[in-house]
Amino acid sequence: MSENKDIHEVAGGWITERKGTPIPAFLKLAYVGFSLFGLVYLYLYWSGEVTHETRGPLVQAQNQIMQTPGTAWHAVIYACVAAFVVLLAWYAFFRRSEDE
Repeated sequence: MSENKDIHEVAGGWITERKGTPIPAFLKLAYVGFSLFGLVYLYLYWSGEVTHETRGPLVQAQNQIMQTPGTAWHAVIYACVAAFVVLLAWYAFFRRSEDE
């Protein structure tokens, strides 16, 4: 087989990409969107899904028995995920590759 220098194989050939092909904007937005969803999920369900119809009472009972992590832990985890979102957005939208 002839070797094509314009095609880059990732994951042992399971993924191939052509050199110079831009990453679609929807894919960049999907990565950032899922990361933002992680922040929202962390905020909404820090103590579990206590309002769920069937699991809610069990989660409330578990919260009474177990110690809920403090605000400091919540802030540290939230800051780490927020930093990841910001760096990912910067990398996806503002960083230029070495080829350009």
